Amino acid sequence: MQFDFTSIIDRQGKDATAIDGIGKLPAAPKAPKEGFDAIPMWVADMNFPTAPCIQKAMADRIMHPCFGYFQPSKAYYKGIIDWQKTQNGAESLLPENISYENGVLGGLLSALSIFCSKGDKVLLHSPTYVGFTRSLINNGYTIVSSPLYRDEEGIWRIDFDDMERKLREEKIHASIFCSPHNPSGRVWESSELKKAMALYEKYDVQVISDEIWSDIIMPGFHHIPTQSVSDYAKMHTIALYAPSKTFNLAGLVGAYHICYNKTLQDRMEKETSLSHYNSMNVLSMHALIGAYSEEGKLWLKELLSVLSENRDFACAFIEENLPGISVMKSQGTYMLFLDCGKYLESHTLSLEELEKRCWEVGVAVQDGKMFHGMTHLRMNLALPKSRVEEAFRRLKEYVFV
Repeated sequence: MQFDFTSIIDRQGKDATAIDGIGKLPAAPKAPKEGFDAIPMWVADMNFPTAPCIQKAMADRIMHPCFGYFQPSKAYYKGIIDWQKTQNGAESLLPENISYENGVLGGLLSALSIFCSKGDKVLLHSPTYVGFTRSLINNGYTIVSSPLYRDEEGIWRIDFDDMERKLREEKIHASIFCSPHNPSGRVWESSELKKAMALYEKYDVQVISDEIWSDIIMPGFHHIPTQSVSDYAKMHTIALYAPSKTFNLAGLVGAYHICYNKTLQDRMEKETSLSHYNSMNVLSMHALIGAYSEEGKLWLKELLSVLSENRDFACAFIEENLPGISVMKSQGTYMLFLDCGKYLESHTLSLEELEKRCWEVGVAVQDGKMFHGMTHLRMNLALPKSRVEEAFRRLKEYVFV
C-alpha cells in the first residue's frame, strides 16, 4: 500500500479523547486493569495517520505568517463541488448551494430552528446517534422514535408502516434522516430512500439528512444522496457533510451543508449567522482542500480496503467464536453494533457487567444504551488490523467465556 494503515500510533497526551478520556470522562470506558493496555474502540475517530496531502496543505498555509480575517476561497468550493460530483454524482451543485457549518450537529440545530419551534416533535429512526438525542433534548425538541428492525437475514430495515403512523398521528413536520445510518451501519437502497421521501412529501415533512459517513462505504454498496431521489427531496432537504469522519479531522472542526432551495438557504444563512460563532478556521479550510484532492481519493480507496478487511475479520470471528452475539455486517461506517442480548440472557448478565469485563482487559468498546440499543455494544474498527485482532483475542480469552 502507498499509505500507512499498520503503524500503531501513540496518541497519549496528543489531545485524543479516544485515549485520554478513558477512565476519566463520564461516558467513557473504565481504565483497564494492570497488565492490559487500552485498545480504543469507542469514540468514532480513526487510529490511522491522516492523508499526507492534508498535512501538506495545512503546512503550506502555515508558512505564510498572516492569519487574519478571510473568506472561503474558490478552491474550497471547487473542492466540495468536485468531490460531490465524483463521490455522489452531484451534477448541478453550485457554490451558492454550499455553506460552512462548525459541525453537523450545529447545522442540524440551525435547520431545525427554521423548520419548527422548540417543543415540536421530530422524527428519528432508532437506534439513534447519541449526538442527535442530546442535541434535541438540550434544545427543547421532542423526539419521536420510529424503530428500525432486523429482517430474517439480520439486515436493519425501516418500518415504513410505523414511520407513516407516527408522522400522521403525531403531526410531525421535521425529521432527521441518517444516511448511511449510525449506529447500525446500513447503506440505504434507492427504493428505501424513495419510499421514505414519499412519506415525507405526503405529510409535508422537512428533512435534515446527516450524510457525514457518506464516504465510508464498504465494497458492493453505494451511497445515494437523499436530495437526489426526487424533486421533493431536492427542495425540502438540507444535507450535512464533513471530511471529518472520512479523513479523521474532527479536531479541526469544519462541516458544510448543501441546500438547493433558495428560500431555505437564505434562512439557513440568517440562522447560522446569529451567534457570530459559526465561522471557518483557515486551517480547517485548507485541510478540506487537501482532503478533497486526487491524493485524498487514493488514500480513501486504501482506507476502505483496510476497513473492509477489518470488518470481515471481526464479523467472521464473532460468528465462529462468540455465541450469543449477533451483528449485521456493516455496509457503511467503520462501526459495528453488536447485539449481546442472547449472551446476556444465557449467562444472566447485565450489559453493564459485560462492558466491565471488556473494559478491564482494555477492549474499550462503547455502551450501546446511549444509542437506544439496550443490549448492544458499539465497536470502532478503524484501527490497524493487529490491534483489532488483539482485541478479539482478548474478548475470546477473557470476556466471552
